[in-house]
Amino acid sequence: MGNTSDQKYDSHARYVPPFHFLTSGLIGVFLIYSVYRLIALPSLDTAAMVCIGVAAALLFFYTRAFATANQDRIIRMEERYRLARLLPGDLTARIEEFDGAQLIALRFASDGELPELARRVLNGEVRTGDQIKKMIHTWRPDHMRV
Repeated sequence: MGNTSDQKYDSHARYVPPFHFLTSGLIGVFLIYSVYRLIALPSLDTAAMVCIGVAAALLFFYTRAFATANQDRIIRMEERYRLARLLPGDLTARIEEFDGAQLIALRFASDGELPELARRVLNGEVRTGDQIKKMIHTWRPDHMRV
């Protein structure tokens, strides 16, 4: 996803293969192997290996969860500011009615289509982030996300 025009609904998910696949795979293999070893040769050492495997799995999960939660807070703040700049007055007063998932999805809408899409969300025609993303015609890529 190097250039700014290649992102759209079907390709906006971001995966970092060394993190998402290699690291998670290695942790999974280690955890399964350590459980196998604990069952085959129960000892304090093999129990410690299971504990290390569980700790690594939790660390992997929470590293991603904490980063994503922080990113989502920043996106919500940025989108509220963007909406305040781009929406007409009747909608500006309603910015706080958007939920977090809607704000996060709206970030992909171009400035030109954001007001109409925001109106449709506030009128209840569109509810979920996924529905919002599917309605976007001119995709505003986000290559900086976690």
